[in-house]
Amino acid sequence: MLSKYAVAGLIAVSVGLAPLLASSPALAQEISLIRDTEIENDIRVMATPIWEVAGLEPKSIHIILVNDPTLNAFVAIGQNIFIHTGLIIRTVDASQLIGVIAHETGHITGGHLSREPDAYHNALVTSLISMAVGIAAGVAGHSAEPAMVGMLAGQSMAGRQLAAHSRSVESAADEAGMKFLDDSQQTSEGFTSFMQVLADQDMLRVGAKQDPYVVDHPLSSERVEYLKAHARRSPWTHTPIRPDFVIMHKRIKAKLIGFMQPLANTLAAYPESDNSLEGRYARAIAYYRIADLKKALPLIDGLIAENPADPYFYELKGQMLFENGKVNEALVPYAKAIELLPSATLFRVDYARVQIESNNPDLLAPAVKQLYDASAREPDLPDLWREMGMAYGKQGDLGNAASALAQEALLEGRKRDARDQALRAMRILPVGSPGWLRAQDVQSAAQRKGDD
Repeated sequence: MLSKYAVAGLIAVSVGLAPLLASSPALAQEISLIRDTEIENDIRVMATPIWEVAGLEPKSIHIILVNDPTLNAFVAIGQNIFIHTGLIIRTVDASQLIGVIAHETGHITGGHLSREPDAYHNALVTSLISMAVGIAAGVAGHSAEPAMVGMLAGQSMAGRQLAAHSRSVESAADEAGMKFLDDSQQTSEGFTSFMQVLADQDMLRVGAKQDPYVVDHPLSSERVEYLKAHARRSPWTHTPIRPDFVIMHKRIKAKLIGFMQPLANTLAAYPESDNSLEGRYARAIAYYRIADLKKALPLIDGLIAENPADPYFYELKGQMLFENGKVNEALVPYAKAIELLPSATLFRVDYARVQIESNNPDLLAPAVKQLYDASAREPDLPDLWREMGMAYGKQGDLGNAASALAQEALLEGRKRDARDQALRAMRILPVGSPGWLRAQDVQSAAQRKGDD
């Protein structure tokens, strides 16, 4: 039975790229993109020192999480770094993940993607990115399994990887990445050890299926030797990993394992005897996934008691309660999570959903306000506008409901539905009102894009 609700965490929807797939059916695969506030924020914090020394504006870089157990990371069309969840889970410590990001940043600063001659890949990835930055914060009724709780959007696409880079390009990215690590006074030992492990696996897997990272980032003995030589001469090789980075990496790894792997795997990695923060976090998520709140809630309550200023623990508790039908009980932890982290767009969308599902008429106007606050930061979330349409509809405001649903339809590529809803809104709403203007913009945009 699929989960009815989509709250903050990890959910699947299917969005097609039929025209692109038709042009290359052999490459047709499915890719799922995850939205999670904690994971995105923590990776961004860990990566920011690299981006700053590379001369990049951190706010301009998108970190896009791919729900895939294989080990891979790649850059696509400008400043967009895709990271597979499998890679994060398989990194031993933060320095390995930071090293991968430094290498991928080298591809960005080197302009390597702009030299990709295959226009098909560029068009494909552009479509993928436009979907990634406009995904809903959890799409009700479309989750692939109850464990995937929150924001995850998937779409059919041609190929999970871009064309393999040449060894010379990979070496250039290695060199740039090592410089960024040195300039930010961080060890390069993590990336070196990571690549050595891959090189060892590459030797053992001749003729067998390899991790996409090995395929997309062809290894050579010269590359590995360069990394080792750099580590030997770098003054920062033995620099300890920043303590906050250590904690962040442990938490996001535990969170992914708890959400994405079977309970047995989670308990093998974090047995009941493991009283660490990340161990209890992973088990709380794993037990929640199988709807065992008798075990999940005491764990998350214990983490909250020890860390009363941590928004992510409150958000998880709200998610647990909401997903298990305890809607009114979920309101308090969600409100606290937003109080502690008001910039979290996805929290606001999820909180609004809980307010709407509470069937309390007094909470509909606050829900609309939460959604408008969220839209100021991420206006391209289809689910945000769907929830807004629901809230307005329950208030009897059919004009603004149609305007919001028109925006949702446009973002999801349903141009005919967008035009129909926009025209409906414009017939109902006063000319020049905010909802009327939004509907007019949607109608114009949908008209320019032509028929479905």
